[in-house]
Amino acid sequence: MLPAPVRAVLMPLVLAAALLAGAPVPSAGAHPKAAAVDPSAPGSFAVGYTDLTVSASGRSFGARVWYPSASAGADTPVAPGAHPALAFGHGFFQDISKYQSLLRHYASWGFVAVAPKSQGGLFPSHSGFADDLAASLSWLTTQNGTPGSRFAGAIDVDRLGLSGHSMGGGAALLASARSTAVKSVSTLAAAETNPSAVTASGGLRIPAQFVGGSADSIAGVAGHQQKMYDAKPAPTQLRVITGGFHCGFVDTSGFGCDSGSIDRATQQRLTRGVTTAYLLYTLAGDRTLYDQVWGPAAQNLPGVVYSAKP
Repeated sequence: MLPAPVRAVLMPLVLAAALLAGAPVPSAGAHPKAAAVDPSAPGSFAVGYTDLTVSASGRSFGARVWYPSASAGADTPVAPGAHPALAFGHGFFQDISKYQSLLRHYASWGFVAVAPKSQGGLFPSHSGFADDLAASLSWLTTQNGTPGSRFAGAIDVDRLGLSGHSMGGGAALLASARSTAVKSVSTLAAAETNPSAVTASGGLRIPAQFVGGSADSIAGVAGHQQKMYDAKPAPTQLRVITGGFHCGFVDTSGFGCDSGSIDRATQQRLTRGVTTAYLLYTLAGDRTLYDQVWGPAAQNLPGVVYSAKP
């Protein structure tokens, strides 16, 4: 800080120079404001992926892992550093390829995302799926400490989360209630499960996000996510995409899918924005995103109705 007499001499010269240059004159105490981050846009990492078998906690199943990398493609090296990680549960009778755009997006922002291929038949076990999601996180933790593993030293084992769509969202809530390693959970059109995801939500003490679509005719907000949100103690939030539909959360629709009043591209852009900001804030520890998660920017985001218990 310059002495007051020196500032008194220099300030008029600075103001005059600014006026001559046509530059705006800053007010006393003003600070430049950083440009807002757009979590709906791709992150800074290239994205790699690998298909493998997860074996942990007495369970074994195929999975695909998307991860931040220095170069895009199959089986490329993981980007240096320890990254937050999450396991993602697919919806009923849905292939994990239906979620590729979202999971690639998370990886571009620095998350390692593992998607089990299990419980994909007509008679899935919700409880078993929850165990598979928890086993996926246990497997990543083991891989982090295994010399020679692709993921050795690449996982921040203190920043593990869960996510999922429909049945997978409900299973993610069940798994969150069973695992002390989980620090945050984000769900898309989460559906009630057996055992109850609503009941599991009531026992969670970690942050939980429920994202739904107002036009969902398969796992509608009132019958599913609203009940989970109501049961969940703070901190939690419910984000309802106006006109969003159940199958708008997947990359392509199949037999038995619904439709909404907005297009898939719009719904997925909003989904990427609200979930990525939430995961970066609650799981990766990026406190600069508070406004986009809990503040006015979240509360007034066009196309998304906001409810929260911070």
